[in-house]
Amino acid sequence: MSRTARFVAQRLLKALGVVILIAIFNFFLVRAAPGDTAEMLAGMSGGADAATLAQLRARFGLDQPIAVQLGRYLQDVAVFDLGFSHLRQESVARLILAHLPQTLLLTLTAFAFALVTGVSLGVLAALRVGRWSDSAISSSALLFYATPGFWLGLMMVLLFSVQLEWMPAFGYETVGSGYTGWRRALDIGHHLILPALTLGLFYMAIYARLTRASVLEVSHMDFVKTARAKGMPEQLVVRRHVLRNALLPVITFAGLQAGSLIGGAVLAETVFAWPGIGRLAFDALMQRDYNVLLGVFFVASIMVVLINLATDVMYSWVDPRIELK
Repeated sequence: MSRTARFVAQRLLKALGVVILIAIFNFFLVRAAPGDTAEMLAGMSGGADAATLAQLRARFGLDQPIAVQLGRYLQDVAVFDLGFSHLRQESVARLILAHLPQTLLLTLTAFAFALVTGVSLGVLAALRVGRWSDSAISSSALLFYATPGFWLGLMMVLLFSVQLEWMPAFGYETVGSGYTGWRRALDIGHHLILPALTLGLFYMAIYARLTRASVLEVSHMDFVKTARAKGMPEQLVVRRHVLRNALLPVITFAGLQAGSLIGGAVLAETVFAWPGIGRLAFDALMQRDYNVLLGVFFVASIMVVLINLATDVMYSWVDPRIELK
C-alpha cells in the first residue's frame, strides 16, 4: 500500500469517529430546541389537544427516553437510514438527494469563482504593490468582506433583475419552460449567476487579501532572491518559486472555508429561492422536522470531513516537502 493510500485509510478511520461524535452532538442540539414534529402536525391538523399530542409522540417514538431515541438514531445512521419525514411524507434520504445537486452546483461554482478570482487578484496586487491597481483591489476586497451577504444579494436583485432585467430574480430554472439539453443547462446557469456571486464575493475578498500578503512575504525570502540573482525570468520566478509556496496558506484556508460554504448557502438559497439542502434545513428547522434536520447535518458533516481530507492530500501535492503522516 502506498503512503498516500495508507494516510487516506488512517484518516478515514479517524473521520468515522468524528462523524459519530458530530451525529451525537447534533442529536442533542436539535432536541434542545422547543417544540417537536408532533406539535407541528397536531397544529396543522387543528387537533392540538393533549391526547392527540400523546398519540403522535408515541407513533414517532418521541415519548421514549432520550437515550433510547439516541440509540435508535445511531443504529439507523450506521446503515445510512436517515429516517422518514412525516411532515413531507417522504424519506429523508430521497429529499436530500433531490436537493443536494443544487447545493453542490451553487457551492462549487461559488468556491471556484472565489478561489480563482481571489488568487488572481491577490497575485496581481502583490506584483503591483503600491500602485493604483493594488489600492483598487485591496479596497474592493475590503468592501466585499465588510458587506453583509443578504444585503449584497438583495441589491443585486434590485439592480440586475428589477432595474436592468438582465438576470432572473429567483429560482433554479424558468418555471414551465420545458427546456431540455443545452438549453436547460444555459437556463440553469443564467439563474446561477446571482446566487453564486452573492456567496462567492465574500470568500473572494478573503483569498485576495490572503494571497497578496502571502506573495509579498515569500517574495522577500532568500531562495527567491537567489533565483532572481541567477537571471531566471521574473514570470518563472513567480510561477515556480513565489506562487507555489505562497499558495500553501491559501489552500489551508480554502479547505476550511469550503466546508462552511454549505452553511453560507442557506443565506443565498433563501434570498434567491434556490432549492438546495440549505433551504431544506431552514424549512425543517422552522417546522421542527427532526429527521430532515439531522439528515442534512449528517450529510454536511461527511462532506466537510472529506473536503478536509482532500485538502491534506492536495497540500502534499503542492509542496512535496510535506509528508503525509
